[in-house]
Amino acid sequence: MKKEDKQILIQTLGEKLKEYAHFYLVDVSGLNAAATSDLRRKCFQQEVKMVVVKNTLLQKALEAAEVDFTPLYDCLKGSTAVFFSNTANVPAKLIKAEAKDGIPGLKGAYAEEGIYVGADQLDALCAIKSRTELIADVVALLQSPAKNVISALQSGGQTIHGVLKTLGERPE
Repeated sequence: MKKEDKQILIQTLGEKLKEYAHFYLVDVSGLNAAATSDLRRKCFQQEVKMVVVKNTLLQKALEAAEVDFTPLYDCLKGSTAVFFSNTANVPAKLIKAEAKDGIPGLKGAYAEEGIYVGADQLDALCAIKSRTELIADVVALLQSPAKNVISALQSGGQTIHGVLKTLGERPE
């Protein structure tokens, strides 16, 4: 590969690192062509961009980035695919669902401005809530007290109405 082509690839990877908020380094060495194609298809369906890269080119792109990715450099061995995503937990859930005998396996990840190294971090990454999930949780928490007040007011009205009705029906 020519030096100019390598520079273009490094530049493209650098742009992807800026474009997507989260990325995962995945070991796909045990997958055959059909399994890799199937994995790409599933990534596409879940809005995850899968790119198979050379480790040295990816390391140069990571070095050129504004964030310090040094803990991830040790993960750059063997066959590496990068899963780019704007939702932190989607690639983790995809890897967990597709993993058979540890293939594909998580090498490392950069999610929610944190660096995760090792396959044992997969459960922690799956547990990360996306922005929309957090907003839904906050809305539910905000609605809960209002629902309780409305419920109490409605049941109080029912109780008062029942007492008045009973008193009205009583013979004098």
